[in-house]
This record gives sequence, C-alpha cells and structure tokens, in this order.
Amino acid sequence: MSNLTVRVLFAVVAIPVVLGVAYAGGLAMALMLAIVAALGAWEFYRLARAAGYGPLELVGVALAFVIPVGVYGYRTGEFAPPLLTLGAVIVLTVFALSVFARGPQERPIGATATTVFGMLYTGGMLSFAYGLRYHNYTVGRLAGTALLAYPLVLTWISDSAGFFVGRAVGRHMLIPAVSPGKTVEGAVGALVCCAAASWCYAHGVLPPTALLAVRPVTSVVLGVAISAAVQLGDLAESLIKREAGQKDSSHLLPGHGGVLDRIDGLLFALPVAYLAFTFPHVLLPALR
Repeated sequence: MSNLTVRVLFAVVAIPVVLGVAYAGGLAMALMLAIVAALGAWEFYRLARAAGYGPLELVGVALAFVIPVGVYGYRTGEFAPPLLTLGAVIVLTVFALSVFARGPQERPIGATATTVFGMLYTGGMLSFAYGLRYHNYTVGRLAGTALLAYPLVLTWISDSAGFFVGRAVGRHMLIPAVSPGKTVEGAVGALVCCAAASWCYAHGVLPPTALLAVRPVTSVVLGVAISAAVQLGDLAESLIKREAGQKDSSHLLPGHGGVLDRIDGLLFALPVAYLAFTFPHVLLPALR
C-alpha cells in the first residue's frame, strides 16, 4: 500500500475512536489525552537529545501524563488558579532535580528548559481539549463533543487541504529552510478551505448540537485563525526536527511517523479555539 493509503486507513480508524472517547468524556478522555501527551513528550525529548540537549526524560514524560489527568480533577471555571500554582511548583521542582541530575558540564539550563517545555508543549496544550469539552457554553455530552470537534475537524481539513492543494498547484516554497514540502499555494488553500469549513460547521453543526450561534464573519475569521495556528504548529515541529536532524519524531504510527507529527498543528489549534470561545469579547468581538 502507498503511504497515502496507509494514512487514510489509519485516519478512518482513529477519527471515530477519538470522537467516541470525546463523547464519553470524564476519566476516559483524560487518560487518552494523558497517553498521547506522554508519547508526544517522549518523542520531543528524543528529538532534544538528538539536538544535543539532556532533558530529564522520565520526569518530563511523567509530568506530561499527569497534566491532563490533573485538569480532569477540576472544572473549567475552577482549575486555573490551582493549576497555575501547581505549574510554578513543578517548574521549580524540575530545576531542583537538574541540580542533582546534571552537573555544570551537562548543561543544566538546557536540561531544565527542554524538560519543562516538553511537558507543557504536549500535556499542557492537549489539556485545552478538556477545557473545550466541558466549556461553560456547553450542556451535555453532545454539545461538549461538538465544540471540541470544531478545532479537531478544522485541523484535519487544514492539513488535508494544504497537502492536496500544494501537491496540485504548489509552485512557491513557503519556508524551504524549515519545511521544503510546504508551499505558499498550499498554505493559502488551507486557509480558504478551513474558513469555508468553519462557516459550515458553525452554522450547520453548532446550533442544533450545542445551541451555539456564531456570526458568519466570525466563523470565517475563526477558521482562518485556526488554520494559521495549525500551519504554525506544523512548521514549529518541523523546525525542531531540523535541529535534531530527524525526518520524523518517531515511527510509532503507520504511515504518519510519530505522535508529534500528527498532533503538532492541533497543539496550536486547541488553545486558540479555547481562548476564542472563552474570551470572545477580546479575541472575537462579533461572537455571540
């Protein structure tokens, strides 16, 4: 089978599973996020080591797993202050561990920085999925799943549109030093397709399932913002792989490379979507 066929078959299996767990919510969803975060953190630390850093891998992977589970212990409107406090303690703890685990010659600053960044980049960003699933705007499982699926669907569409449009008409490289496969035409195609998909989702899915109404202009702007976030997330992970001299973050997923290769855009899209719906009068004044 071709690489594209393997990727499509994997998506056909993975997408219903993800949506099913999102609908179930609760501890099942928290554990799914925790496992994905831990795998993503392991891949990040693998890349960091290849780039010459010395992260505290076991500590970072464990904390990346714990973060989504910790968010599960609170509700959206309540978890921020306790988690911010806990986050500060965790950062200091990792720094203190570096004192014992890394000497002056083993770059303790880099060890601390990469360890903390890795757990926040994976566990921290994925935790916004739980914030969307149990957002104050949603009542019931179907509503929460519909709101969470918003950035998930747009991420898949942005990735797919960028790939196929770039393959069909791409001529001008976007940032060849970072990702030689990305084109300007593919990026624009992703923005346009994502804006159209956002409009359709905001008016065809959210009103009947989540009782949420989004103005047409706002839905288009949100679609463009999420697509831009997805593409930036993809480029950011490509930059990390470039520094590490690796093509893929790992080979855990058939036809896809590693976990980070699949969720890199989503790690940027989830917080953007959460912030847009949580602070609409600041980020999207037209949202109602």
